[in-house]
Amino acid sequence: MQKTVKREAALSGAGLFTGENGSIQLFPADPGTGIVFERTDLPTKPVIPARLEFVRDTFRSTRLATEAASLCMVEHLLAALSAYEIDNVRIAVEGPEIPACDGSSKAFADLLDEAGVQAQDEPKEVLRVEQPLFWSEGGIHLVALPSEDFRITYTLHYPQSKLIGSQHYSFQVNREGFKAEVASCRTFALYEEIAPLIEKGFIKGGRLENAVIVKGDSVLNPEGLRFGNEMVRHKVLDLIGDLKLIGKSLKAHIISICSGHTSNIALAQMLSRAALRGER
Repeated sequence: MQKTVKREAALSGAGLFTGENGSIQLFPADPGTGIVFERTDLPTKPVIPARLEFVRDTFRSTRLATEAASLCMVEHLLAALSAYEIDNVRIAVEGPEIPACDGSSKAFADLLDEAGVQAQDEPKEVLRVEQPLFWSEGGIHLVALPSEDFRITYTLHYPQSKLIGSQHYSFQVNREGFKAEVASCRTFALYEEIAPLIEKGFIKGGRLENAVIVKGDSVLNPEGLRFGNEMVRHKVLDLIGDLKLIGKSLKAHIISICSGHTSNIALAQMLSRAALRGER
């Protein structure tokens, strides 16, 4: 059955890209509503549905937009909503991006624990992959295989960093596993890649409290890594969040090699088109 949150819950914090303080507040929503963001900081309080057709940018995060408003960095919150199997929720947002928190989904998982999960009286919409689909470009590859559950297997390859190197992780998406194994894994970047973006003002809120930064053979964060393969686990987190934009529960085994937001969205669009053709 479809699910929503039991009660209201809120959190606040600075955005990674804008550096501006913002907040989100979750509200229960009726069956069939889907996940909708409402920019309550704007005079008309425009609504932005969390759907693929509203994706406008995938540079280092996933940004949604309508003619009236936009919202970036939605993927970490969407990943938690996916793992908790939330189908319907209204999210009031103050600011142009979702708070970065610590760069992971942990704060959003904790927020959903606070809000609780409520089953509803209508069945879920399920997209079931019944034949293999694949997307490939250069060294990036994504495959969707038939499966009785939702599983992601990811291989990360960073030859430019000995510390990151090649990492592999496979995860069956479920609430308890997500909380224990994936939710706390933070976004990451190489110092050499991120420093020019910070200098140009593209990432105004970036700091060691909300991202893992790798420089040479060292992690600059004083506390180090939360898992030896935290980077590939975060890539799994991002993929879960991006696929949530399909708007249906997935029954598929997704195999990814080096995908990012752009390729994640491309696969999601392919899966959505296949569903429209009745290939479930």
